[in-house]
Amino acid sequence: MIQSRTNPQTTYLTWLIVLGVLTVSGLIAAAAAASSLMVLAVVPVLIVICLLLLKPHLGVYIVILAALVAPLEIGSGTTVALNPVTMLLPVLLGIWFVGMFIHKEIRLVQARVFWPLGLFLLGSLLSLVIGTVIWDPFVPRPNNFLLVQLAQWGIFALSAAAFLFMGNLIRNEKALQRVTAVFLFVAGILAILRVVSLASGLPQLTVVATGAITRSTFWMLLTAVAGGQLLFNNKLRLYQRLFLIIVLVAVVIYSFVQQQETLSNWIGVGVAAVLLVWFRWPQIRWPAIMLLIAFLLSGMLLPFIWNVSGGDAEWWESGGSRLALIERVIEVTARNPITGIGPAAYRPYARIRPLPYRGAFWPDPQVSAHNNYVDIYAHNGILGLILFAWFAFEVMRLGLRLRKQYKIGFTASYVNSMLAAGAGALTLMLLADWVLPFVYNIGFFGFQASVLIWFFIGGLVAVQTFPQAEKTVTKIMPHGAEAITQTL
Repeated sequence: MIQSRTNPQTTYLTWLIVLGVLTVSGLIAAAAAASSLMVLAVVPVLIVICLLLLKPHLGVYIVILAALVAPLEIGSGTTVALNPVTMLLPVLLGIWFVGMFIHKEIRLVQARVFWPLGLFLLGSLLSLVIGTVIWDPFVPRPNNFLLVQLAQWGIFALSAAAFLFMGNLIRNEKALQRVTAVFLFVAGILAILRVVSLASGLPQLTVVATGAITRSTFWMLLTAVAGGQLLFNNKLRLYQRLFLIIVLVAVVIYSFVQQQETLSNWIGVGVAAVLLVWFRWPQIRWPAIMLLIAFLLSGMLLPFIWNVSGGDAEWWESGGSRLALIERVIEVTARNPITGIGPAAYRPYARIRPLPYRGAFWPDPQVSAHNNYVDIYAHNGILGLILFAWFAFEVMRLGLRLRKQYKIGFTASYVNSMLAAGAGALTLMLLADWVLPFVYNIGFFGFQASVLIWFFIGGLVAVQTFPQAEKTVTKIMPHGAEAITQTL
């Protein structure tokens, strides 16, 4: 959230930009709906492009708004549908690069974390080529399957692009504050409306929202960002704290009451919340660990979690069947475990034999692993898993290093939030393709939520470039005196 002392003119300009982008998006959508009005979209689009060439960081706000409040689907000629954020992100990247050439200022942040990410993308292309060359001639291959595979690789590339975009276009703490404030305001309002709509039976309350608000990654990220600001930002005003508390109450109601049967919701939220508490109050870590061990030894904790998550009925309906799907995916990937069988290729391979499960018989199984790590293994093999693990390690390493530099205030809140969000994302990857959506399953529809994870975690790269004067440390004076913040 915005700190207590900011430039009012800058703040007003930010919100005017947000409202302007929403207005322009509405005009474009209305014009696109009727071919006779297509010309109306030309002028505002040209204005926005010119503005982005001058101030490319405004594209950050466009991505957030497109991911959350542009509920449109665009056909692609395949079974895969696109959406505004999917199409806008590469356009914004292109405008940014063109702007750098126009201004003769080629500036890209140098960070170790980009190496494994770039190699992961190259490895995915290598897997696509090798998978095509060694394709089993007895496995039917649809005529447009190459487009589907490129779409899967596109999800990888767009995720990396979001990470790169945020890491390079945010230049100082004030800019990051404004971006975070816009996300918390828009996402927080949508979360509250979602809870009210489910409670009242009025779905029209969220008619402007995209499918992102139905995804576990959205609620986990919102928990991490809002909770981090609430726990670590000592410069929040009272109304900001009250808003964040209301948002977090809405998250709890949605995840633990209204959608309790959806394991991903409350596990993602729970992991993010636990890690924030772990960071905020180190003195309670050992008591918490001892209490957890006591509950485990008592035999009460695991049965409680089992029953809350749906018990035997949920296991036979979802859990056990997922293991059968994972087994099939691992089986077909054995054809090339080193580099995988190629992006999205396990779907046609897994269909060649019927899949039995508990008396059921799927003659034409449409297999999705529902596990991002298994997906990566099938897409890119062991090589892909190693590169992704390297990327996750570098993100964690960067976050922990920044956490030592920032102890109090907005940036400290942001860094702790992203560490919590990263842990939540890695956990959610066990439960479905939430972070790198499988094109045949969660796909580009779910990308509207996952892109925000990549986007905000990319903010850690931006933080490491902030001017040295913004880095603060906190000293605790003896006898309980208040903390003194000093500039490094």
